Amino acid sequence: MISVGEILGLVFLVIIILIFLAMSFRIVTEWQRAVVLRLGRVLGVKGPGIIFLIPFVDRPLLVDLRIVTVEVPPQTIVTKDNVTVTIDAVVYYKVVDPLKAVISVSNYPAAVLNYAQTSLRDIVGQMELDEILTKREEINRRLQEILDTVTEGWGIKVTQVTVRDIRLSPELLSAMAEQAKAERLRRAKIILSEGERQAANILAEASLSYQNNPVALQLRFLEMLSDISQRGNMVIVVPAGQEFYATLSTLKNVITSTKQ
Repeated sequence: MISVGEILGLVFLVIIILIFLAMSFRIVTEWQRAVVLRLGRVLGVKGPGIIFLIPFVDRPLLVDLRIVTVEVPPQTIVTKDNVTVTIDAVVYYKVVDPLKAVISVSNYPAAVLNYAQTSLRDIVGQMELDEILTKREEINRRLQEILDTVTEGWGIKVTQVTVRDIRLSPELLSAMAEQAKAERLRRAKIILSEGERQAANILAEASLSYQNNPVALQLRFLEMLSDISQRGNMVIVVPAGQEFYATLSTLKNVITSTKQ
């Protein structure tokens, strides 16, 4: 017969086996990979799904393969033309080689962030203020290229870099507003002068036409008087010489011939 001690020993053995099995199986999600270390040496990359590990021998390091967003804190930088600006950015990256990300760099999220900060300062420090304000896409492209060159050896791919905000001092903003206002006034004066020049050219051409045809000049004068009289009840007294009466006589003859 089996004694009570033997039964308790079997129960205890079963419990140990169940605990061992529970510690041996791990579930790795679809967007994760497990870099397994066996006694300190790299065994390989496992997952997704259920993986088997030897308890107290194998150590899994989970790596997320989804795109990670890193916000670069605002950086106060002196530009090439000695203007102080504050600029921040957002970096998007993902792990493409979990093994390299684990064994090549310690704490790769912090490494990407720190390298993005220093690279952003280097790029902006070599540009003038006007270039920074008008060439954001170039800053994004250059920063992504620099990060890609370094992080490729870490098993990381930088998918996108975006400069989020560029802040200037209030004094500089006021100066830029005054400069923009002066530029608008300059353009307005140029447009006005151009209009006056075109009007002068047209009047010069008209004067040549009226010089060759005095009757047309008098008729234009009468038309102008008619336009003025329609603006209100008024009496217009116009001194005129003999040439004006000759014009009226000509106009009367033209009207009479038209009616006939």
